[in-house]
Amino acid sequence: MLTLEDCIGLSELDEEEILAIAEHEHIPEMAAVEMGNYLCHTPEGERRIRRMIVDDIRAARERGDSRHAAVLKTALKHYVSEHHPGHTDGKP
Repeated sequence: MLTLEDCIGLSELDEEEILAIAEHEHIPEMAAVEMGNYLCHTPEGERRIRRMIVDDIRAARERGDSRHAAVLKTALKHYVSEHHPGHTDGKP
């Protein structure tokens, strides 16, 4: 049986990116792995994932959770560096 960690390892995303998708979409982490992996293979998917992480950062800041916002910002930097930064919309 595959664990969550196994599935994350097979996806094109890291754990923090998966957790950001799960948080944004209010879905279980395993579903976020599936969704994230699918989105990585669609024309607009990488932009959607980036937008989800940005939305999560904004929500964390709005509720005063600067520590979580910092974790998400690190996840965003990693995501952009690994997933075709030239295909983004130019927003943080």
